[in-house]
Amino acid sequence: MPESNTIYIGKKPTMNYVLAVITQFSSGSGEVVVKARGRSISRAVDVAEIVRNRFVPGSKVRDIHIATEKITGEDGRTTSVSTVEIFMTK
Repeated sequence: MPESNTIYIGKKPTMNYVLAVITQFSSGSGEVVVKARGRSISRAVDVAEIVRNRFVPGSKVRDIHIATEKITGEDGRTTSVSTVEIFMTK
């Protein structure tokens, strides 16, 4: 799957990401992946639900992958960060 169909969730307002997903769907993508890590996971779920319920009624959540990434900070300590990938289809 091309990386261009992936929306990375960060700290911007939720509606910015909703618009990005809708734009991907309207440009002909049959599937969009919403990815998030750590505290942004709840925002990713919000984005998927808003798209599914309000803007693209025919869209579905095809699959959800959850994982943990090990991240080494500048001080050398390793921390674990949860990640989620929400696969949405139109």
